[in-house]
Amino acid sequence: MSDIYQLYRELLQPSDSLIADIAKLDGDILILGAGGKMGPALAKLAKQAVDKAVVNKKIIAISRFSEPGLKDELTQFGIETYNADLLNEDELQSLPTAKNVLYLAGTKFGTTGKEPFTWVMNSYLPGRVAQKYRDSRIVVFSTGNVYPLSLVAKGGVTEEQLPEPVGEYAQSCLGRERMFQYFSSINHTRLLIFRLNYANDTSYGVLLEIAKSVSEERAVDLSMGHVNVIWQGDANEMAIRSLLHCGTPSKILNIAGPETVSVRWLAEEFGRLFEKPPAFINEEHTTALLSNAAESFRLFGYPKVPLKKMIELIAVWIKLGGKTINKPTHFQERKGQF
Repeated sequence: MSDIYQLYRELLQPSDSLIADIAKLDGDILILGAGGKMGPALAKLAKQAVDKAVVNKKIIAISRFSEPGLKDELTQFGIETYNADLLNEDELQSLPTAKNVLYLAGTKFGTTGKEPFTWVMNSYLPGRVAQKYRDSRIVVFSTGNVYPLSLVAKGGVTEEQLPEPVGEYAQSCLGRERMFQYFSSINHTRLLIFRLNYANDTSYGVLLEIAKSVSEERAVDLSMGHVNVIWQGDANEMAIRSLLHCGTPSKILNIAGPETVSVRWLAEEFGRLFEKPPAFINEEHTTALLSNAAESFRLFGYPKVPLKKMIELIAVWIKLGGKTINKPTHFQERKGQF
């Protein structure tokens, strides 16, 4: 396990490009919603890049920190941490400001049956945050779910595609974008909308879900027969570097892997590695939720962790019983019911 853990750590190291960009960026970096799936690794990556760039810049992580030990872990890493419920107005207003803000707060899982809370978190809160941090550059994490399903043969939609969100989760995420865009327009806040699908790590993501299904000899659902996948570390790098591309009006940026990947092929690859033939349910459609991320590659280059390496790493991780988290993506969902 030590060898695979070492490889995993190496894949999370900041690139030379990130180090160069963070040296150009003036001001501290504040991460709102730093306790979720991507937040802790994002904060650590930013801190490592700052240290390697030898610049005087604080990394500030804000969250409710409901996971035991996470706050202490980030503090020991040299990250400044604050406990806060962002929906509590007094707590929100008491938070420090910074020239650079990465906004990760939001909710997806369990949306069905909790629609009012979903809208409060994903659409109301962004308006309050946009006012609080009106003088900052803000990168707002969003989702490719705001797009409609598109023909697989077209290879994913670009940023020019008008949103057509399906279901209340996706609708509320478009609401988040619109709140930030509105306040950006009246306050001249520099903004970038970061539309991501799907980030993957050894502990969560589409690849892990498919791999576990194959390993546990459960059928793989082909309802959403094609996906985009990107290594979490690459997505985090692009998020930090996106701070240099915020503007008014806001820039919209798709963040995804370069391939339109067949779910059937992914299952067969994991089947080969596990020496277990995959089983399937349902059939592929001619449409899927797919993004064309060519513009992000123009700005940042292609992801440094290729698809095959992600597959191999996750397969070994599962074989060795590595830690995972139970936060399914529900990537198979075609009707927006999360």
